[in-house]
Amino acid sequence: MNLAHAIVAGAGLAGLSAAVVLAEAGVAVSLSDSAAQAGGRCRSYHDPALGLTIDNGNHLVLSGNAAVTAYRDQIGASTPLAGPDHADFAFADLASGARWTVRINDGSLPWWVLSRQHRVPGTRLADYIPLARLLRGRDEPIGEVVEPSGALWDRLLAPVLLAALNTPPAEASAALAARVLRETLGRGGLATRPRIAEPTLAAAFIDPALAWLEARGTRLAAGRRLRALEFSGDAVSALVWADGREEVAADEAVILAVPSWVALELVPGLDAPVEHRAIVNAHFAFAATPDMPQMLGLIGGTAEWVFAHQDRVSVTISAADALVQQDREELAKILWRDVQHALGVTAPLPAWQIVKEKRATFAATPAQDRLRPGARTRWRNLFLAGDWVQTGLPATIEGALRSGHTAARLALGRPLLY
Repeated sequence: MNLAHAIVAGAGLAGLSAAVVLAEAGVAVSLSDSAAQAGGRCRSYHDPALGLTIDNGNHLVLSGNAAVTAYRDQIGASTPLAGPDHADFAFADLASGARWTVRINDGSLPWWVLSRQHRVPGTRLADYIPLARLLRGRDEPIGEVVEPSGALWDRLLAPVLLAALNTPPAEASAALAARVLRETLGRGGLATRPRIAEPTLAAAFIDPALAWLEARGTRLAAGRRLRALEFSGDAVSALVWADGREEVAADEAVILAVPSWVALELVPGLDAPVEHRAIVNAHFAFAATPDMPQMLGLIGGTAEWVFAHQDRVSVTISAADALVQQDREELAKILWRDVQHALGVTAPLPAWQIVKEKRATFAATPAQDRLRPGARTRWRNLFLAGDWVQTGLPATIEGALRSGHTAARLALGRPLLY
């Protein structure tokens, strides 16, 4: 297909990634989203309860995320991602009071596991050998590949895999975990350094993309809901928006970058994940002090990760289905107690905000992973994008960006890079 125009439905990171690739290729792009702003589940907004601009959640990327780097370079994102110079991960056990830092060396040869000062306390070199089985990436639960117990599991693997997969690690897909580990930890510490959007997700990923696209003639049509697709033969023939019907010409392509549950309603016969897991985030109007770790993993509490920003402290809990119905104020009090314990804070509960994403990601189990469709569909001009599309990765920023990149290159008829 000699592509002249592309319609991108959805302006989350997958849709923005697709739009950027298409616009760079000289294709005219129409970009729409049902929400009032771009970003999808990676959004920033001013919260009146805090008097601050916050992100809906603490979306962490790693320095080895190739699509993140390529996307930000393409759109000229000048706001740097914050994070340590080395792959140092600090932890605190709220029950025992123990604290430690796992220090992964920069090079690809993992000598850090040989050093008691670098590896997980209470572990031996022999404890790391079974991880080779996990790196093979078999299509089965992680708990059937490695023993889900012991110091290495409790103090490093479980919290890190829970954050990456947003699914209880023992039941999550070993194949998805292996892909993440091979692309980051398997390449050494320089590819495993944590990176956090500063000051906001919008500044790091969304606003530069919108500005870059607008400079090339693409403006976001916000608040525009796609209600239906019409098909004729092997192609999408029209899109039915809330504000009217739009014909699709022979030299046009449609990239559907919407959540999986929306795509299931729009695309006949589509297979896609149907089970999801929640994420709960808490934001506290409490300015971090210089001595606070920028990121701290917690064991033995309700909070799992604490992020210290200049103007706020934020908490993330993954696979938080059991918490989404809990009273917000009671949850804020519980999480602030964890923050007090972890950071040595004595201040009373400050202004707070709880953000609950009930369907934050698909459940990263082997069964749900098998339901993920590819970007190409049986209609020649319809392509799928989103972190739920099959990328080989769990539902992450990296996966979302790759999915959009792949959908756009398929529409252009170009070789895939991921």
